Amino acid sequence: MYLHIGQETVVRTDEVVGIFDMENTTISKTTRVFLSNAEKQNRVITVCDDLPRSFVVCRDKQGNETVYISQISCATLRKRAALIGQTDTMRGCFV
Repeated sequence: MYLHIGQETVVRTDEVVGIFDMENTTISKTTRVFLSNAEKQNRVITVCDDLPRSFVVCRDKQGNETVYISQISCATLRKRAALIGQTDTMRGCFV
């Protein structure tokens, strides 16, 4: 199944590692370093024009990670995932 994460972007729910709240998680230095490293490695895709509210970490079958920056809140993305019955496949979803 697929999860719409903003604009015209969808990701496979079985590739979602976690959905994270931008405001709460970026307080941590570890998260800031993770996002900075992902940016340096060109693994960040911004799918918003407004203020980012969440980021979604995905890992494909080859083990490649991609970070999507979204203007949709973590809670909304989690609800969307629940509507398609895939929250049990996600290894992490934090508000």
